[in-house]
Amino acid sequence: MRWDHEKGLKRESENREKIIREPQFMRNHRKSFIMLGFMAVALFNSATGQETNKSKPEPSLTSAREKTVINIWPGVAPGSEQWKQPETVIGSVGNQRIMNVSAPTLTAYLPDPSTATGTSVLIAPGGGFVWLSIDSEGHDVAKWLAARGIAAFVLKYRLLQVEGQEPAQVAQSASAALGAVMRNRSLIDEYSKHGIADGIQAIKVVRTHAAEWGISPERVVLTGFSAGAILTSAVVLQSEARPNYAAPIYGGPFNEVPPIPQGLPPIFLAVAQDDASAEPLVTRFYDALKAAGYKPEL
Repeated sequence: MRWDHEKGLKRESENREKIIREPQFMRNHRKSFIMLGFMAVALFNSATGQETNKSKPEPSLTSAREKTVINIWPGVAPGSEQWKQPETVIGSVGNQRIMNVSAPTLTAYLPDPSTATGTSVLIAPGGGFVWLSIDSEGHDVAKWLAARGIAAFVLKYRLLQVEGQEPAQVAQSASAALGAVMRNRSLIDEYSKHGIADGIQAIKVVRTHAAEWGISPERVVLTGFSAGAILTSAVVLQSEARPNYAAPIYGGPFNEVPPIPQGLPPIFLAVAQDDASAEPLVTRFYDALKAAGYKPEL
């Protein structure tokens, strides 16, 4: 189900904007934090000896190969066999948000082989596990990276299923669900569990196809924004399939930080000091990593 932004009634459009409006700090600082995510990946690329030639001209965003969509699970994703709500997209191209994701995918943006560095980045957009800001925190990031020789994969992960027949109704249900989790933080465990499973599976898929896609299985980066940063943190802390580098941006473990295990990869974190929602999460995660003997960057 797709909402036609151009043909929608003005009143419905205005209502939608109110329903899915972002916090002020996010609207003010989004571009800065997304650039921090880019910089974190660039630092990893440079530190591992794969920096692109600085003498080359600034690459064009069109210099990546055509994008490809990959299903990350064979068949129906485990745990969502009974999900019936259709996937819903609202907003115009470039500012789209997706709700009721039940079929998780990776959208691959592979660089031109002549510029490929061997590094790959999986990108988890934010949206409170009720929607995905798929363009600004997903496809836009991927295009930027691919144009610079880095294979990028946008993770469309599963979300809490919400009710509604029309897109505006679905958005309203999603907004109500987001409000509920802000009032009861324990709900995030239920909201996020399928998305986290998708993050783990996505890393496995990328490593399995590394040779086919011209990337190194030892140079896999996971980054995420807001809820995507919560997902990133959870994937890093489990042992089934960790990335080689992680960059959770304005987000971290939402409730109590679990015990910090051995063998974690380098971790870069970023958050605004005036972000009342995310700053405590990020600072607490940073402190826990430091106490466990790691050297995270913040």
